[in-house]
Formats: sequence, C-alpha cells, structure tokens
Amino acid sequence: MHIPDGYLSPQTYIPLMGVFVVSAALAVKNVKKEVSARNIPYLGMAAAFSFIIMMFNLPIPGGTTGHAVGSAVIAILFGPWAATVAVSVAIIIQALIFGDGGITAIGANCFNMAVFMPFAAYYIFKLLSSNPAGSARVFFAAFISGYLSLVMAAVLTAAELGIQPMIASSSDGKALYCPYNLSISIPAMAIGHLLLFGIVEGIITALIVSYFFKNEPGVIYAFRKGGKNGD
Repeated sequence: MHIPDGYLSPQTYIPLMGVFVVSAALAVKNVKKEVSARNIPYLGMAAAFSFIIMMFNLPIPGGTTGHAVGSAVIAILFGPWAATVAVSVAIIIQALIFGDGGITAIGANCFNMAVFMPFAAYYIFKLLSSNPAGSARVFFAAFISGYLSLVMAAVLTAAELGIQPMIASSSDGKALYCPYNLSISIPAMAIGHLLLFGIVEGIITALIVSYFFKNEPGVIYAFRKGGKNGD
C-alpha cells in the first residue's frame, strides 16, 4: 500500500503533503495534551510495531503488494492523533532509509495510513463498542475496525492512483504517471485487502485490544474518552 515515486502527479502529492503536514502538526499538539508520561513507552513500542508489520509486504494479483499497518490498534489504545504520530514516523523512516514508498509520496502514504486509517478505525470502534457488555463485543468491534479501516485505506490509495490518467496526461492522451485507471486500480488493491490483509489487520487489532481490555482497561483511549468501560 506504499505508493512509490513516479506514480502520483504533483497535482496529487503536493496537496496531500500539505494535508499531512497540517494533520501532523495537530497530532503533535494533541498528543502532548492527551498521552500521559506513563503511556509514552507504549507509544514508542506501537511505532516500532507498526514499522515491523508494514515491512512484511506480500505480492498480490494485479501487480501490487499488501500488508497490515497497525494504525487501528494504536488509534484504539492511544487515540487517533497518537496513531498519526506513531505510524507517520514508521512510514517516513521506511521511505528515507529502506526505500519502501516514494519520497514524493510520503504525504500521500502518511495521509492514507497514518491519518485517514486511524481515524476511520477509531470511530468504527466507538460506534460498535459503545457501552460494551463484555469482552466478546470488544473483540468484535476491534476486529471490524481493523478490517474495515485497512480496506478503506487501500481503496483510497487505489483511487489516488486510478485518477492519475484523468488528471495528468500528455497531449496525445498517454498517462504521465500511474497508467492504470480506477477500473484496474481499485480491484487490484481492494481484493487482496478484503480477502487477506484486512483479516490480518482485524485479528491483530482484536487480539491486542482484547488483551488490554482484560488486563489494563484504563489504558484504552477509546473507553477513557467515551465513558466507562467494563466487562
């Protein structure tokens, strides 16, 4: 799901970089207020966790790759702004040092996986786990939030790629950047994430959130912000 250099036009990656920079500034401001000193080591481990699982890129039909991200579990445990900071750090390091994702596409990749995805996951979890009756409901809500948020981020990435032939073409109609339109990019990204990577993201999210729910429920940001939690 990491977009490489040369696949997005300046008309796309410059605005997305701007949106990401603003989001990152807001994230840092909010993390300073919301994340206690007690949870800073957890947040550092969360960033490392996201970095590691994103390195496991697997090829999928359609000429692209897929992977889990970890944004959902970080957003639920520490808040979506904290997830923005943690996952952005992982994505930027991957791009600058390991070449996983393009330099020009840093803003787009961070927006997709470190801004859009954690906020989607957080609010899906809040919607499904409101006043939880027990750990089974928490597990279900965490799984769905991880699954859907990753699929949604993958489709968003596919849309950014798929619009390139429409907005950046030469005078003879040849695509200057990503040559594949929406009818190709969306199935190529969506199918693998619907059938495999979304499930992996959902299981990881559900297992980790359920562990904290049973052992340290006070750590879970989604419950601290939304009211009383219990089993």
